[in-house]
Amino acid sequence: MLTEQRTTSKETWIKVLDQTKCIGCHACTTACKSENQVPLGVTRTYVKAVEVGTFPQVRRSFQVTRCNQCTNPPCVAACPTGAMYQRPDGIVDFNKAICIGCKACMAACPYDAIFINPEDHSAEKCNFCAHRLDIGLEPACVVVCPTEAILIGKLEDDTARATRVVHRTPVAVRNPEKGTRPKLFYRGAHQATLDPIAAERPRGDTYMWSQIPSGPHVIASGHPADAHVPNSSAKAKLVYDVAHNAPWGGLVSLYTWTKGLSAGAYLVPITLWLLGKLPFSSDLVRIWGPSISLAFLAITGGLLIGDLKHPERFYLLFLKGRPESWLVRGGYGLLLFGGIDTLTLIAGILHSSTAMGILAIPGIPLAALAALYTAFLFAQAKARDLWQSPLMPIHLVIQALLLGSAVSVFVAAITDPGSTVGYLERLTGALAILNALLVVGEITITHPTAKAHLAVWEMTHGALGRLFWLGFALDLVGILTPLGMALAAAALLCILPLEHAYVQAGQRVPLA
Repeated sequence: MLTEQRTTSKETWIKVLDQTKCIGCHACTTACKSENQVPLGVTRTYVKAVEVGTFPQVRRSFQVTRCNQCTNPPCVAACPTGAMYQRPDGIVDFNKAICIGCKACMAACPYDAIFINPEDHSAEKCNFCAHRLDIGLEPACVVVCPTEAILIGKLEDDTARATRVVHRTPVAVRNPEKGTRPKLFYRGAHQATLDPIAAERPRGDTYMWSQIPSGPHVIASGHPADAHVPNSSAKAKLVYDVAHNAPWGGLVSLYTWTKGLSAGAYLVPITLWLLGKLPFSSDLVRIWGPSISLAFLAITGGLLIGDLKHPERFYLLFLKGRPESWLVRGGYGLLLFGGIDTLTLIAGILHSSTAMGILAIPGIPLAALAALYTAFLFAQAKARDLWQSPLMPIHLVIQALLLGSAVSVFVAAITDPGSTVGYLERLTGALAILNALLVVGEITITHPTAKAHLAVWEMTHGALGRLFWLGFALDLVGILTPLGMALAAAALLCILPLEHAYVQAGQRVPLA
């Protein structure tokens, strides 16, 4: 029982996990499940085990893995509705009633501590058993730990055991380079447990009491030696872990393609008309460009809603949208772009070049925003080192222009066969070259972290390698083929496998 009662706004809860006392009994895991009614297959907390050394000099090290209660929580910044929020006492809590199941918090968490509850389809995680703290009780895991390896206290209370440990003994936190300033401190933890890629991750069974999941979105359980990932422990092998699925699957990859096509189908014809390369009388400029853009924008909206675990709550993105979230900013951007696109189509039907010219003033930047905002959404996912790339915004714009130019080749070949087609083919070829150069740049630039390096290896040589090189080969076909339709088809199709490989590779590196 805690002597302190309800916390004030100036008090901050911290937790210490003393790994010198942890015996790996998993009592904290079962107590958490019982207290918080966590269903089978997911956990708010679990104990990872790593064997360090070689026989006969071997010891088993444990790490209690859970939410790190960040001072600067990236999950809160990424959450579009405020379902993830930070209390005045520092605890990062959640409100399931307004969770839309977008999984942005999962993608942002550098500790892989958040999951979607399979029963209510909402995001949840360890919240310090806040309901118990508020009535003066300790969290369930603290109560049941037989060796008192789990301690809690208030950072401002020097009499609390947890605070004394933090202030007077060496402690460590996980992933300090992420700038999240965790309030979960480890005492005596081995580096092979703190760093998820420090220990060898065998491809065999390391899941003692559960089956290894299978499927295209399962995070890789290991990597071969030629991945060149540094191992901070001379001999360390993971022997028990919990499998985690990548939060974003194929629908997100497909949405980046449809969104790029929508932006490009608007940008290319309108821009070429304003530059004097296409006549206003062209159906591509007046009708087909805006129409194709609207169609794929509608598909994009359907994919975004379809990927939510609570699609019926999608309206909360606008009613309770938090401006810090790029999911919200992107949603409003797509909504505004759709409105301008619709008005542009009406102006084209009415043959009003003046109206189309005026609408292009907000339309072009909104289309560019629709193409590139995903780069900032992905960058907000601090957990994914591969996505922290400075090349991504310009790459997404080039992809959108390539897709728009390619689809314009098809339309022009049907509605206006002549010199226009040849010009669009040359433009598509040039954009395909730029896209290929940016792809090469993404995989050859010096990556600042081992996790980013491993993600690139997974994308180019691992399970996603065939898909990635298929997309790159299609891009080369678009560059080298002399046939306009083949060029356009290759340019349209190459982005799909490239984007899927990129989105999935960023999520395959283990975080816990």
